[in-house]
Amino acid sequence: MFFAQYYLGCLSQASYMIADETTGKAVVVDPRRDVSEYLTDAEAHGFTIEGVINTHFHADFLAGHLELADRTGAWIGYGRRAEAEYPIRKLTDGERIGLGDVQLQILETPGHTPESISILVREHAQDAVPYGVLTGDALFIGDVGRPDLLASIGVTADELGRMLYDTVQRKLMALPDAVRVFPAHGAGSACGKNLSTRRQSTIGEQRATNYACRPMSEERFVELVTAGQPSAPAYFVYDAILNRKEHGLFDAAAAPRPLSADEFMERRAAGAVVIDARSPQDFAPGHLRGAVNVPADGRFAEQAGTVVGPEQEVLVVAPQDREEEIVTRLARIGFDKVGGYLREPEGAFPLLADEMEQAGRLTADELRRLLDGDEPPLVVDVRGTAEREEGFIEGSLHIPLAELAGRADEIAAGRSVVVHCAGGHRSSIAASLLRHRGHADVSDLLGGYGAWLTLPASADV
Repeated sequence: MFFAQYYLGCLSQASYMIADETTGKAVVVDPRRDVSEYLTDAEAHGFTIEGVINTHFHADFLAGHLELADRTGAWIGYGRRAEAEYPIRKLTDGERIGLGDVQLQILETPGHTPESISILVREHAQDAVPYGVLTGDALFIGDVGRPDLLASIGVTADELGRMLYDTVQRKLMALPDAVRVFPAHGAGSACGKNLSTRRQSTIGEQRATNYACRPMSEERFVELVTAGQPSAPAYFVYDAILNRKEHGLFDAAAAPRPLSADEFMERRAAGAVVIDARSPQDFAPGHLRGAVNVPADGRFAEQAGTVVGPEQEVLVVAPQDREEEIVTRLARIGFDKVGGYLREPEGAFPLLADEMEQAGRLTADELRRLLDGDEPPLVVDVRGTAEREEGFIEGSLHIPLAELAGRADEIAAGRSVVVHCAGGHRSSIAASLLRHRGHADVSDLLGGYGAWLTLPASADV
């Protein structure tokens, strides 16, 4: 058996290829949209990708099932409850897919979504104990899939939570302890609240350590798994719907178009939004007025999908030689409306001096003095709920970054604003978004709440 996990750190997303080395037949599970890595590996090993299985309709990324089917002729499989615009193979509970001696067995595991499935992998068809189980978003390492995402339109979180209880407590926990667990996501994903950084585990280990796998009543389970979930990025609903639809294919060979300064500004004037993917340290000293800073070195796609809508044309200012990477990462969440990128920004910026501005950044001590003054600024905390529960700046307004685009009108126009997160990355995104929305006096806190905590206790506000 050939078994490979492909992990995409910026989306905390795992996909898999399983093949029988004797027959050369392969299946890819939960592929991302840029599919070249799967095709390269298949070619190197002499495999034929015969099937593509999505464990559910993903909300956090646009899957690569259409791209792989187009390139290989493979069938596309989902759980039997799935309905899609394109032809799919509906996979039923207990169904076995033979690749040769290697076999895959379908388990219906609803709860994160109604159509969710898991896949038992057997290296030999007669093995009593499967090699592993690909659990999709039903079971994570240290957590389970949240049942409250709007990916499941028309089904309530309570209904899904009860489905998930049966899936986890009765179906997955009925598997032998030695079965390896391979989830679709890891730490950082908004598909759960307590995901581990580890990329595989076992059923026995999860039975012993995962809070949701311990014996409990259905009511207690639903209460636990629905509490304290992080805010979901706005693009999740868009991707959950788009994954059901026939849509345009991603073409990695179609390079983004370089734009001159004049061309770039013409498209901006026509309504395109500028995403500046440089670091906050490079962005703050000088950037195009109204640009939204989403640093490439981080959860770029997820954060871009939080502050920019999929219907908007995007123009890119990228770190040197990273333009194609930025476009690919946007495509992974289905954001294909990229009008181009600014050719050699450092050379173009002097030509656009009248369109440039700086971002205000304050130290914790400077913020303390302002808060002690006659006209204190409004402090906006864009951390997650769990982070804020551990401490906050007195009087601050809490709007998680994932909610800011939809709640920006809660911040009074004309008010001086200081934005902070934990360390300064998310606050640069948030402050630039507020300036893009027309707030003139917005700064972010250098070092975030961590820097605030270093102030003497007597100086707390």
